[in-house]
Amino acid sequence: MRDQHAVQPTQSIEPLSREQAQQLRERFPALSVWWVIAAQLAFGVLASGVAWASTGKGAVAGSVFYGCLVVAIPGALFARGLTSQFSSINAALASFGFFVWEAVKIGVSVFMLAAAPGLIADLNWLAMLIGLVLTLKVYWVALLVRRKRKIA
Repeated sequence: MRDQHAVQPTQSIEPLSREQAQQLRERFPALSVWWVIAAQLAFGVLASGVAWASTGKGAVAGSVFYGCLVVAIPGALFARGLTSQFSSINAALASFGFFVWEAVKIGVSVFMLAAAPGLIADLNWLAMLIGLVLTLKVYWVALLVRRKRKIA
Protein backbone atom coordinates (compact mmCIF):
# COMPACT_ATOMS: atom_id res chain seq x y z
CA MET A 1 0.00 0.00 0.00
CA ARG A 2 1.39 3.34 -0.99
CA ASP A 3 1.69 6.19 1.52
CA GLN A 4 -0.76 8.88 0.42
CA HIS A 5 1.01 11.57 2.44
CA ALA A 6 4.48 11.07 0.98
CA VAL A 7 5.86 14.19 -0.67
CA GLN A 8 6.85 13.69 -4.26
CA PRO A 9 9.53 16.02 -5.59
CA THR A 10 8.12 18.13 -8.38
CA GLN A 11 11.26 20.07 -9.21
CA SER A 12 14.96 19.74 -8.72
CA ILE A 13 16.70 21.51 -5.86
CA GLU A 14 19.19 24.13 -6.92
CA PRO A 15 22.01 25.46 -4.74
CA LEU A 16 21.74 28.98 -3.35
CA SER A 17 23.60 31.79 -5.00
CA ARG A 18 26.14 33.79 -2.98
CA GLU A 19 23.64 36.64 -2.60
CA GLN A 20 20.83 34.32 -1.46
CA ALA A 21 23.12 32.70 1.12
CA GLN A 22 24.19 36.12 2.41
CA GLN A 23 20.54 37.20 2.73
CA LEU A 24 19.77 34.06 4.74
CA ARG A 25 22.75 34.73 7.05
CA GLU A 26 21.55 38.28 7.62
CA ARG A 27 17.97 37.19 8.23
CA PHE A 28 18.89 34.28 10.53
CA PRO A 29 22.19 35.13 12.25
CA ALA A 30 24.01 32.33 14.03
CA LEU A 31 23.82 32.19 17.80
CA SER A 32 27.32 32.39 19.28
CA VAL A 33 28.13 29.57 21.65
CA TRP A 34 30.28 32.03 23.62
CA TRP A 35 27.21 34.22 24.13
CA VAL A 36 25.40 31.23 25.62
CA ILE A 37 28.35 30.45 27.94
CA ALA A 38 28.44 34.09 29.07
CA ALA A 39 24.67 34.02 29.65
CA GLN A 40 25.07 30.87 31.75
CA LEU A 41 27.73 32.51 33.91
CA ALA A 42 25.66 35.68 34.29
CA PHE A 43 22.68 33.56 35.26
CA GLY A 44 24.83 31.72 37.81
CA VAL A 45 25.83 35.01 39.43
CA LEU A 46 22.20 36.13 39.48
CA ALA A 47 20.92 32.81 40.86
CA SER A 48 23.56 32.69 43.59
CA GLY A 49 22.66 36.26 44.54
CA VAL A 50 19.00 35.28 44.79
CA ALA A 51 19.95 32.22 46.86
CA TRP A 52 22.03 34.34 49.22
CA ALA A 53 19.30 36.98 49.56
CA SER A 54 16.58 34.39 50.20
CA THR A 55 18.50 32.15 52.63
CA GLY A 56 21.15 34.45 54.07
CA LYS A 57 23.67 31.63 53.77
CA GLY A 58 26.85 32.00 51.76
CA ALA A 59 27.22 28.22 51.51
CA VAL A 60 23.89 27.97 49.66
CA ALA A 61 24.91 30.77 47.28
CA GLY A 62 28.30 29.13 46.70
CA SER A 63 26.62 25.78 46.04
CA VAL A 64 24.27 27.33 43.46
CA PHE A 65 27.17 29.07 41.71
CA TYR A 66 29.26 25.89 41.72
CA GLY A 67 26.32 24.10 40.08
CA CYS A 68 26.45 26.78 37.40
CA LEU A 69 30.18 26.20 36.93
CA VAL A 70 29.60 22.44 36.53
CA VAL A 71 27.67 23.33 33.37
CA ALA A 72 29.57 26.38 32.08
CA ILE A 73 33.20 25.22 32.39
CA PRO A 74 32.73 21.89 30.55
CA GLY A 75 30.55 23.68 27.99
CA ALA A 76 33.32 26.20 27.37
CA LEU A 77 35.88 23.40 26.95
CA PHE A 78 33.57 21.66 24.50
CA ALA A 79 33.00 24.86 22.51
CA ARG A 80 36.73 25.63 22.41
CA GLY A 81 37.51 22.13 21.24
CA LEU A 82 34.94 22.23 18.46
CA THR A 83 36.02 25.65 17.22
CA SER A 84 39.71 24.72 16.99
CA GLN A 85 41.49 24.68 13.65
CA PHE A 86 41.73 20.86 13.65
CA SER A 87 37.97 20.36 13.74
CA SER A 88 37.53 22.02 10.35
CA ILE A 89 40.06 19.97 8.37
CA ASN A 90 37.52 17.40 7.15
CA ALA A 91 34.17 15.92 8.08
CA ALA A 92 35.56 12.69 9.55
CA LEU A 93 37.92 14.55 11.86
CA ALA A 94 35.15 16.96 12.86
CA SER A 95 32.85 14.04 13.75
CA PHE A 96 35.58 12.32 15.74
CA GLY A 97 36.40 15.59 17.49
CA PHE A 98 32.78 16.07 18.45
CA PHE A 99 32.70 12.72 20.26
CA VAL A 100 36.08 13.30 21.90
CA TRP A 101 35.12 16.74 23.19
CA GLU A 102 31.72 15.48 24.33
CA ALA A 103 33.51 12.78 26.34
CA VAL A 104 35.84 15.44 27.80
CA LYS A 105 32.81 17.57 28.71
CA ILE A 106 31.08 14.67 30.47
CA GLY A 107 34.28 13.63 32.24
CA VAL A 108 34.99 17.15 33.52
CA SER A 109 31.37 17.48 34.70
CA VAL A 110 31.53 14.19 36.61
CA PHE A 111 34.91 15.14 38.10
CA MET A 112 33.59 18.53 39.21
CA LEU A 113 30.56 16.91 40.84
CA ALA A 114 32.76 14.37 42.64
CA ALA A 115 35.17 17.11 43.77
CA ALA A 116 32.40 19.42 45.02
CA PRO A 117 32.40 18.28 48.68
CA GLY A 118 36.13 18.95 48.95
CA LEU A 119 35.99 22.31 47.18
CA ILE A 120 32.85 23.89 48.66
CA ALA A 121 32.67 24.26 52.44
CA ASP A 122 29.25 23.21 53.78
CA LEU A 123 28.12 22.09 50.33
CA ASN A 124 24.35 22.09 49.90
CA TRP A 125 23.71 19.37 47.32
CA LEU A 126 20.15 20.44 46.62
CA ALA A 127 21.19 24.04 45.95
CA MET A 128 24.04 22.86 43.72
CA LEU A 129 21.74 20.63 41.69
CA ILE A 130 19.17 23.42 41.38
CA GLY A 131 21.91 25.73 40.08
CA LEU A 132 23.08 23.02 37.67
CA VAL A 133 19.61 22.28 36.26
CA LEU A 134 18.61 25.93 35.95
CA THR A 135 21.89 26.76 34.19
CA LEU A 136 21.25 23.95 31.72
CA LYS A 137 17.95 25.64 30.84
CA VAL A 138 19.74 28.84 29.79
CA TYR A 139 20.15 27.24 26.34
CA TRP A 140 16.39 27.45 25.86
CA VAL A 141 16.29 31.07 26.98
CA ALA A 142 19.08 31.87 24.51
CA LEU A 143 17.07 30.28 21.70
CA LEU A 144 13.97 32.27 22.67
CA VAL A 145 15.97 35.51 22.76
CA ARG A 146 17.39 34.68 19.33
CA ARG A 147 13.89 34.03 17.98
CA LYS A 148 12.61 37.37 19.32
CA ARG A 149 15.62 39.19 17.84
CA LYS A 150 15.02 37.51 14.49
CA ILE A 151 11.37 38.60 14.39
CA ALA A 152 12.16 42.22 15.23
